[in-house]
Amino acid sequence: MQERSSVGDLANRLRQELNRYSPGGKLPSSRALVDRYRVSPVTVTRALAQLAAEGLVVTRPGAGAFRAEPRTTARPGGDTSWQEVTLSADAAAEPVPRTVDASGVLASLAAPPPGVVEFNGGYLHPSLQPERAMGAALSRAGRRPGAWSRPPMEGLPELREWFARGIGGAVGAAEVLVTAGGQSGLTTALRALAPPGAPVLVESPTYPGMLAIARAAGLRPLPVPVDPDGVKPELLADAFRATGARVFVCQPLFQNPTGAVLAPARRGEVLRIARDAGAFVIEDDFVRRLVHTDAGPLPRPLAAEDQDGVVVHVGSLTKATSPSFRVSALAARGPVLERLRAIQVVDTFFVPRPLQEAALELVGSPAWPRHLRTVSAELKARRDAMTAALRLRLPELALPHVPFGGYHLWVRLPDGTDESALVAAALRAGVAVAPGRPYFSAEPPAAHLRLSFAAVAGTEEIAEGVRRLRTAYDEVRT
Repeated sequence: MQERSSVGDLANRLRQELNRYSPGGKLPSSRALVDRYRVSPVTVTRALAQLAAEGLVVTRPGAGAFRAEPRTTARPGGDTSWQEVTLSADAAAEPVPRTVDASGVLASLAAPPPGVVEFNGGYLHPSLQPERAMGAALSRAGRRPGAWSRPPMEGLPELREWFARGIGGAVGAAEVLVTAGGQSGLTTALRALAPPGAPVLVESPTYPGMLAIARAAGLRPLPVPVDPDGVKPELLADAFRATGARVFVCQPLFQNPTGAVLAPARRGEVLRIARDAGAFVIEDDFVRRLVHTDAGPLPRPLAAEDQDGVVVHVGSLTKATSPSFRVSALAARGPVLERLRAIQVVDTFFVPRPLQEAALELVGSPAWPRHLRTVSAELKARRDAMTAALRLRLPELALPHVPFGGYHLWVRLPDGTDESALVAAALRAGVAVAPGRPYFSAEPPAAHLRLSFAAVAGTEEIAEGVRRLRTAYDEVRT
């Protein structure tokens, strides 16, 4: 973190001094900059690269860095209002208009302003990411023979085998495709299994990114309620009968946002109900590697218990590593696998081989199990800290379920609370939270917030964030 800060500081200072040089003029040498600003050569190189990316300097190997020529004035833009007619005409011709709405996804992707406590984040804080292990893995991967050549379309055999072992059951490497992150895997699965206009059953509440995928593909996501034991089988059966849907998307382990785990007695029922309906179950197994230390043994993926090819499994390394480490698996059995493979090839060709090689290096290193143990203990400590802080400072917020895995809590607001107003007030108070509304495919039964404890620096920041949320709550309730 210190290196990143010094790079930004040096880039700012050099940016301010550029006017001292005429266009094409040479900047001081790297050695001179190291001596002048008392930074490392790496910091100088990265700062100059940042300015080069901004078009402010030009670097020439062996010659140095020079101030770039001024940019030519951009021509004024034309009239793009015609696009409104064309785009709306396309939507009018569709049986279920496609809507590309990224607001629910951006709520957990967008970085808040400096100084704001990040309770809306969907990834591990940098201090929890295995940055050194990933860097070492990427370095080793880049030196592997053939690392920069084209990989097999389905993914590297060794990586497919590793994912297959993690799923278990009858799933083998031949039934696994390597994909570029869980979001990509879900997109491929939904495109393969449901034609435009079709109904798709989803948990309620559920992950907004999946709802966005479905709607962007012209699908109709229809809710099936969940409780702390996961989806309710009797309601799932009713929904299949009433809608004729052929796809159900679920997160059986530490569901987003409720944290629910599908109960043992319901697992077989869900598979039987889907099989009787001639339907697929898309299993989004997104946080299996973010289990807390007090969780006990985890249930196997649904795919491991599926004998009939009902389950299409999506599993990812991203949540346990870094948002930029986008390596995941898509597993299926039977003829559907070829359709999944064809769609992935058309959409993305393949996952870059260096990233796949780096994934193999990472999960095969001694650092990997150590990292998982560290994250497991840290997430439990943060969960406990946030739970205690909420119960002490905000007892008005209902916390129906405290999960043993994942990275967030799902809280219900008192009746009459304006969810949007509270989210806005929280940001003014210095804490970013995720509103509950985007997690519902239909009208929500109540107002909610999703509060992440993984994207903050530690337990002290959790306590401060809850204190600020109390301030915001008092503002909107007065």
